[in-house]
Amino acid sequence: QVQLAESGGGSVQAGGSLRISCAASGGTYNMAWFRQAPGKEREGVAAISRSGARTSYADSVKGRFTISQDDAKTTVFLYMNSLKPEDAGMYYCAAGVWVAYSAALRSSSYNYWGQGTQVTVSS
Repeated sequence: QVQLAESGGGSVQAGGSLRISCAASGGTYNMAWFRQAPGKEREGVAAISRSGARTSYADSVKGRFTISQDDAKTTVFLYMNSLKPEDAGMYYCAAGVWVAYSAALRSSSYNYWGQGTQVTVSS
């Protein structure tokens, strides 16, 4: 059974930084971060392949966010810099058994989901 446990969310002022983490149990997977703000659809933010060789980013976060994984490839991190109020929302970790690179930011590509961690950005 795959379990995903997110941590590291919190409140930060605009322009600040935050790191969130997701620990996966039950194997190694293609991983991604999604976010959902109230009243909006869930959107893909960043993804990393199982090997770590490939990453994908939403245009809205390119140059500000970085996804990475630990050496064991069981924990994925999202480093968020220059945060904006529009970055706020619930951030969800997702794990996929097989994910096409072209679909790395689609929620339908992922099999398992975490409970989410809240990120608040004040202006």
